[in-house]
Amino acid sequence: MTQLPPEAAQETEGHSGRSFMSIHPELYQLPEDLPDVPLLGYASAGKRGQQNEWHHHPAGQLYHVIRGSAALETQTGTFFVPPERAVWIPAGISHRGRYLAETDIRFLYVAENAAPGLPRSTVVVQVTRLLRELILEFMTFSRAEVLEGPAARIAAVILDQLRVLPEAPLQLPMPRDGKLRALCEHILVCPAEVPGLIEAADRCATSVRSFERRIVQETGLSYRSWCRQAKLFRALELLATGMSVSDVSHRLGYEGPSAFVSVFRKAFGVTPGRYFDNPSAV
Repeated sequence: MTQLPPEAAQETEGHSGRSFMSIHPELYQLPEDLPDVPLLGYASAGKRGQQNEWHHHPAGQLYHVIRGSAALETQTGTFFVPPERAVWIPAGISHRGRYLAETDIRFLYVAENAAPGLPRSTVVVQVTRLLRELILEFMTFSRAEVLEGPAARIAAVILDQLRVLPEAPLQLPMPRDGKLRALCEHILVCPAEVPGLIEAADRCATSVRSFERRIVQETGLSYRSWCRQAKLFRALELLATGMSVSDVSHRLGYEGPSAFVSVFRKAFGVTPGRYFDNPSAV
């Protein structure tokens, strides 16, 4: 007898006999070729530290984190995905995911002609309670059922909801210029050792004025703002692993926990301790 994933066994029977909160066993397997259907579901999980290879899909993808957290990289930036957020990845965009904790993910693959009006660039979005329940219910159907009947109607509502999801400011844009990108990648690795403006310009072999103009052109942010955002993203990653606020503050070079909490609250509207318990925070 085939051993089902744990979630597949946790069924809650509805009045019709269908399990409303379980995952259909078929959806734990990603088909080799995405079928020509408007919407396709796939359920997966990742272990802390696991990283996928660079890849892309012929369909758009909604990458919805149910539990845990992940970081998704593209050529244009890194996107942080905490619980109950999702990242929308248009068809053909090369990307790779990295799991920051034990993470459960629900993927929706959207045919290019199924939902006109969806963003043409990668973006993190808030997942409303309605959309979350729709996705969970959609995951109870087999893939053969998505073309007609209840599953098809749920898919249509999901596609409609995707067009109106509010964006979440959880992107760290990366420059394309070689020297500037190398500098930014160094800062991401060592966010407690951010070079001053003059040193940063020297590393990029340019004047301070040219450096400031170039980083704004390539990232949309000033050097100071980009560095602050990089520290906050690194903080989110560390917090997702269970590290204490005090240790995160020390690791990132803040003067103390209170200074870190102040910057974090200003950026995300809540304290670090409450962030992962408040999906509507950003």
